[in-house]
Formats: sequence, structure tokens, C-alpha cells
Amino acid sequence: MNVRPTSPRSARSARITTGAIAAIAALGLLSLTACSSGTSGKNSEGKLKVVASFYPMEFLAKEIGGDHVSVSALTKPGVEPHDLELTPRQTGSLDEAGAIVYLKGLQPAVDKAIKQSSAKHVVDAASLTELEEHGTEVDGHEHGSGDDHDGHEGHEHKHEGGDPHIWLDPVKYAQVAKGVAKALGEADPDHKADFEKNADALANKLDGLHKKFEAGLKNRASDTFISTHAAFGYLAERYGLTEESVSGIAPESEPSAARMKDLHKVAEEHHVSTIFFETLASPKTAKTLASDLKLKTDVLDPLEGITDESKGDDYFEVMESNLAALRKALGTK
Repeated sequence: MNVRPTSPRSARSARITTGAIAAIAALGLLSLTACSSGTSGKNSEGKLKVVASFYPMEFLAKEIGGDHVSVSALTKPGVEPHDLELTPRQTGSLDEAGAIVYLKGLQPAVDKAIKQSSAKHVVDAASLTELEEHGTEVDGHEHGSGDDHDGHEGHEHKHEGGDPHIWLDPVKYAQVAKGVAKALGEADPDHKADFEKNADALANKLDGLHKKFEAGLKNRASDTFISTHAAFGYLAERYGLTEESVSGIAPESEPSAARMKDLHKVAEEHHVSTIFFETLASPKTAKTLASDLKLKTDVLDPLEGITDESKGDDYFEVMESNLAALRKALGTK
């Protein structure tokens, strides 16, 4: 039988065709691998990738997730969380996350991006405890937590969904911690028990902090404090205090002349000694008011981020600093 020899051109074509098929197959496999890796929700070390909206959520994710998670925060230190704008890379990170921990109603840009993402495991801290209304402005006069004023229809401006500053109440923050542990357990069932154990330990520490506030704020000369922004409504309510704020829930809102006049009256009637400002917002208004009233100023940190200006390196240290500042301002014995 005669076998027709293969021409050089045919052999070369066969090699090219075979090589092309192999290259296409390799590219397809690489694409599938990359896609699988990008959407697995875990990093190269097998840790659950968790995206947190801002510091209080980041702190929870790290404390509860421990060594089993890799946490990234959308809000960098020193950035005012309410005004955050996301980069394309940050928006893309939501689709790659194994879990997202955020607080709906605080950061509109984050709320929008999460709604448009394909993330499967998303936990909204605001849904894990009961929200209330604080720092409501009525007829141009803003009233703090503890006031008995009723709002009038058409003149009431409230933060959508209620006051979001739940982390400043240790009891509510502990409730949120339990819910975050459950969400992380659903995203990574292999470590569910560890997440629950870590959340229990965190809740115990928060209960200890709660008891420190209870004991530390007894026997005070005044129940009222003035802050630049209405972030401490839950804390005030928890410990029987009244917060009067210069601006509203959003720190950038400007106080009216009538509100400033009200604060002069509040300071005199309730023996207020200190006007509190915060680390991430301008202290100008607080210092002007304090100068007018011949009062002192001090920092009451809403813990929306940890910076070099913060009086502490983590949630617990800053909260204890807040307690010390309140004790001094309220004249505790």
C-alpha cells in the first residue's frame, strides 16, 4: 500500500491548527479559573473577603471574623462617611466580596452601589436592631433626644429610616454583632461556630462597656450636653441624658439663627459647661458658640473613623474616652 507523503504546507497547517486549538483551550481554562477565583468570595489564602462600609462595620467584621476573614473598608480613615463617593474599583469589589457589612441610610453612595451589585451575602446593620428618630428639626428649631416636642406635619425633617448611629449605644451594637456573625456564618459555613463564639465574646465586652457608662454617669450635676452633630441620641437615651445638637443628623447641615439662640438658653438653664465637637468635622461653630457663652470645648467622638486625632486606637478606647469627657462635662462625682 502506498502512503502519500504529507506536504510541508499541510504539516505546518496541522501544527498551526493544533496549536491554535490548544491556545484557545488554555485561554478558556484560564478565563474559567479567573472567573471562579473572582467570584468565590475568598482570597488566595482561602479567607472570606468581607467589604465593610465604614469603621464601625469594619470593626465588627474584624472582631467577629478573626483569622477567617480579610476585611476591606470602603471609607478610609479621615474621610467623612456621610459624603463618601465610591471609586470604580471600590464598586467592583462589592461583586467580588464573600460578604458585605453596611448600615443602610448612612451613606447614599454605598446604598446605591450595593443595590446594583450581585453580592449574595449582604447584611444591613440597621435591620438588626430597632431604629429611632433623634435630632429632629421642627419649624426651624432642632430638638435633641429627650425633648418632648411634637413634630408638625410639613415641618419635620428626619433622617430616612431613623437615626443610624446605633454603634454608639453598646447594647444596640451588641445586637448588631450577633446578626453579623449569623451573616458571616451563612457566607462561610465552615467557620460558623468560630464567628458565633467571637460575637459572644464581643457582646460580653460591650456589656462591660455598658456597665461602665451606667456607673460612670451616675450622680451627675447636669443631664444635658451640647454636641455639634446629633450622633449621640441612642447613647443619651440609654443613660438618661439629653443631647442638644448644633446641627442635625448630617454633620454638614448649618444651624439656623433661631437654633443658636435656643442653644444659648439651653446652656444657661441646664448648667452646660462644655460644647462638644468631633474629629472629622470642623470645630468652628462649636468654638464660636463656646466663646459666646464663655464655655469650654472638648471632643466627643462619634467613631465614624479612627485617625491620628482620635483619642484611642479602637472602638473601646475611644468610647472610654467619650465616657471620661461626658463625666467631666456633666459634673459627675
